[in-house]
Amino acid sequence: MRYFTYTMLLAFALVTLQSCNLLSAAGVSSQGQPTKEVTGNLTSTTANSAVNIDHSQWTTLLKKHVDSEGMVDYKGFQKDEKMLDAYLDMLATKDPNNDWSVQELLAFYINLYNAQTVKLIVENYPTKSIKDLDSPWTKGRARVDGRELSLGGIENGILRKMNEPRIHFAINCASISCPKLLDEAYTASKINEQLEKVTVDFINGDKNDISANEAELSSIFKFYPDDWKVDGKVNITKYINQYSTTKLNPSADLTYKEYDWGLNEQ
Repeated sequence: MRYFTYTMLLAFALVTLQSCNLLSAAGVSSQGQPTKEVTGNLTSTTANSAVNIDHSQWTTLLKKHVDSEGMVDYKGFQKDEKMLDAYLDMLATKDPNNDWSVQELLAFYINLYNAQTVKLIVENYPTKSIKDLDSPWTKGRARVDGRELSLGGIENGILRKMNEPRIHFAINCASISCPKLLDEAYTASKINEQLEKVTVDFINGDKNDISANEAELSSIFKFYPDDWKVDGKVNITKYINQYSTTKLNPSADLTYKEYDWGLNEQ
């Protein structure tokens, strides 16, 4: 009887551990990282943080290998892989904590996500799609202070919990339908202006077709239905109207485009 009870308890513990690991991999967990929330209007500043990270290595690479349309020269990144590795090694030595400002945390995790995604493609190049790779979003691969974070965990467990939905237009999943990869690193000193730019560009770009009475939107708006809040309430139409040059009527019909997971290669 005691053997049976022990076996059942062990099985329960293993299932619980596996469930926790799956939740972390899927991005439900913050993976032990701080998740400060943006309160009020985000401002760009370096004055309120214990650290100010130098992301200039990443900017140099982006300026060299990303064009004005956000398309990526992965062959070029392959040639500069040592420089990319040096940047990721630098990020790996950092230990984000609550002494970092929300601006520094946003910039750090957005850059980490984008640089690690490029690294993933470079390691597996040539490939037609990130979805063809082994566990691209659930495998721990982004090193931070001895931990290995998954891309899904960075996005869903950290960035989405920071109350700043514009991050959806800043992180890039190496695919045609993703928002453009910005050709400079995100920094605390410019974070609000950078997030505003990529959001305006994405909503008014070719990923959406918007008229007053109907809109065919990027599936990003469908993937994260609870994120598009205005005055604390989810309302996709109102959210889009904050940035769109063409305003949607409140009763406008919304549909969603098929997502193109093809590689965003020059």
